[in-house]
Amino acid sequence: MISYLNTADDMIQPKLLYYNLHEDVVAFSTTRRGGFSTGAYGEFNINRYCGDDAEAIRKNRALLCQQLGISDDRLIMPHQVHLTQSVRIDEAFFALSEEDRQTRLEGIDAVMTNLSDVCIGVSTADCIPLLIYDARQHAVAAIHAGWRGTVQRIAQQTIADMVATYGSQPADLRVQIGPGISLDSFEVGDEVYDAFAAAGFDMPKISRRFSLTSIHSPHTSNEKWHIDLPECNRLQLIAAGVPEAHISVADICTVKHSDTFFSARRLGIQSGRIFTGIICKL
Repeated sequence: MISYLNTADDMIQPKLLYYNLHEDVVAFSTTRRGGFSTGAYGEFNINRYCGDDAEAIRKNRALLCQQLGISDDRLIMPHQVHLTQSVRIDEAFFALSEEDRQTRLEGIDAVMTNLSDVCIGVSTADCIPLLIYDARQHAVAAIHAGWRGTVQRIAQQTIADMVATYGSQPADLRVQIGPGISLDSFEVGDEVYDAFAAAGFDMPKISRRFSLTSIHSPHTSNEKWHIDLPECNRLQLIAAGVPEAHISVADICTVKHSDTFFSARRLGIQSGRIFTGIICKL
């Protein structure tokens, strides 16, 4: 189940999309509403790597931390590069200098921790965010799965990392797939389709070819492949051993709902990002 929550004081407070993943965690995605950013970054963006004003980001982070009840240093967001590297956030991480902590988060697309009251998360604006909770080991993970990361099976890799790090068992995991681009909106070139096919994906299950009729040449059509990224990742989770009943999908297309969620395809690369995060409360 998904629920939105407005914090009451005034319109500047961020509006979050909360997920009912488990009673022992807080899991959410930010929306565009309720913050200090403007233009294509408006209103609520905390990503430092997309060109937004630094002071607006600082204020927005402060709003989010206040709402979550954590200090700023406990809000962890990596600098993503569309690969499959994960990082563990532990007490040793917090013993590092701020500069060294940022270095540890460079080139990272998945974050995991078993610490309480630490919010780990990833940034997206059409890519697919995934949140994982292991109720037995009380460990959490956040994954950024763009098409490149999906092709490289970042979801399965992160689960393998949780197994190695925390002793997690896939059957114990609960997963939320957050807002991202839908099959209808994710038109791709043949090279992207070929990359998925070469990686062994079941193409009839994850792709569809759409016919687009040109307004200039109404009697000719141009067919384009579309890829279902949420389904690609859902099938990866099942293949990794996560029970199908433990996987929830937000079923929100960021392109179709770019008034509420950031979409790079709709707003351009120089725009804000959704932050999808999770906190273990135990």
